[in-house]
Amino acid sequence: MKTVFSYARPYKIPIIIALCLTFLELSVELIQPLLIAKIIDDGITAHDSSVVITWGSIMMGLAVLAFVSGIVNSYFSAHVAQSFAYDVRSATFRHLQKMTLATFLTFQSSSLITRLTNDVTIIQNFLFMSLRIMTRAPLVVIGSLMMAFFVNVQLALLLLVTAPFLAIFLWVMVKQGVSIFASVQRRLDRVNRMAQENLRAMRLVKAYLRHAFETSRFNRVAEALQKDTVRALRTMELILPVLLFVMNASLMAVLWFGAKQIQTSSIQVGELVAVLNYGLRMTGAFSMFSFLIMIFSRAKASSERIEEVLVVESLEDVKRERDDIPHWERLRFHDGSFSYKGSDRQALRNINFELKRGETLAIMGATGSGKSTLVQLIPRLFTPTSGEIVLGEQPLQRWSLSQLRELIGYVPQQSLLFTGTIADNLRWGAPHATDDELIEATTNAQIHDAIQAFPNGYDTVIGQKGVNLSGGQKQRISIARALIRKPELLILDDSTSALDIQTEQQFLNALQTLDVTTIIITQKVMTAERADAILLLEDGQVVDYGTSEQLAKRSALYQRLIASQKESEGKEDE
Repeated sequence: MKTVFSYARPYKIPIIIALCLTFLELSVELIQPLLIAKIIDDGITAHDSSVVITWGSIMMGLAVLAFVSGIVNSYFSAHVAQSFAYDVRSATFRHLQKMTLATFLTFQSSSLITRLTNDVTIIQNFLFMSLRIMTRAPLVVIGSLMMAFFVNVQLALLLLVTAPFLAIFLWVMVKQGVSIFASVQRRLDRVNRMAQENLRAMRLVKAYLRHAFETSRFNRVAEALQKDTVRALRTMELILPVLLFVMNASLMAVLWFGAKQIQTSSIQVGELVAVLNYGLRMTGAFSMFSFLIMIFSRAKASSERIEEVLVVESLEDVKRERDDIPHWERLRFHDGSFSYKGSDRQALRNINFELKRGETLAIMGATGSGKSTLVQLIPRLFTPTSGEIVLGEQPLQRWSLSQLRELIGYVPQQSLLFTGTIADNLRWGAPHATDDELIEATTNAQIHDAIQAFPNGYDTVIGQKGVNLSGGQKQRISIARALIRKPELLILDDSTSALDIQTEQQFLNALQTLDVTTIIITQKVMTAERADAILLLEDGQVVDYGTSEQLAKRSALYQRLIASQKESEGKEDE
């Protein structure tokens, strides 16, 4: 919890003000039983109405002071809690952005969403309740007990005798609560993941008539969440009856022995009323402990989950300003190998090839052969586990991430578009691009005419995940977003798969007019034939490397690719 709650430090002054107001409320609450005792003994018993009026007026004034203090305390507590939650949520999101991709992938996206929303809200409420109620409740118990001793030691001892038992009981319940609510949050992660997967695959669910199966699967996960939540709440509900039973037994003992002492004139009625009043205040404070322990338990579990993100040290050092990019003439892989975190299997093994500036390299291979993994090593989304990648005259690790990524235009395998207009998505690649630069990029990507055909042109709002665009349109907008950066090295990760042959050839023709080095992952022999060299991958290894003509003569794998595509083209013609 220490890391998370360190974000409350900037709000020391409002926190101190809120705590001072809490102490003021508490002081008024602890003084009132003494005033009541004085009114009873010196006013009512002595038949002196002036004492009743005087001290009654003082009590009313103190009550108004406590009321105003409570309102102002709520204002400062809410301000601190909301500001703290904003800072924690922003810091957590910022930390996620800085993580290396390998570290980021160790967290499930549904879990991260829960941490940024539900977990932050829980610790926000905990901080608010701490400043408003949680700090006050134990102080009421301690203060009431001390004041009871001030009034009458013998009666106060009857309240004190139960304290050790209650302290041990509450400590045990806190430990259990933290464990149970951590389990609840993990169950919530699973529910969110299930919902996220189902909503993303809604078209497939409907097409395969699997709604009943998916509903049943979701219900099982939701039922597990329900059971853990009920178990947690039942455990917390056990606290209140135990506390009330013990405290009410203490109050009965105080009444019994107090009445005996009044009969023997050992104490005055006002003293007994004051001690009983303090006992009732302790009971009221204890009755809140089940609620407070539940809040604390959930907050501790949630803060530990957020802390898991905040303490990650595998961060990328990316400067915001643009550095001067060194000139380079070639990209070279030398015995590059890579394994994903937590996997013993090598996704890539001893990759060797060289790509000169201005050339085009096509990468081909079966699904799972390591094509996407290979190109993701170039912008250092992942780091080779052995070997090295050299750009220009120095290894990639010596390039700053800002230098390296400024010269790269990357189009991932899955077209990802953001909420906003088409122009917004294009400028995501280059925020200060002019309208002319937008048109130049979209023209080269063969999407300008299609955008112009929309009623609002470049101001057309893209639906969620590009639902109002075809697969080919999304791919071409993604390509244009990369081209608008005017990259020196363009990486196309199977990003022309949804384009028809004519459109793809037009795009490749336009690409040849640009001063850009290109790496293109493709399954199409026709596309690969236009490259200066082809890299054939199989099971993470280079099985051959050369021009299309060379591979057609010596590579059995490349010959099979040519034969299979000619066969499929023949069937289409039929």
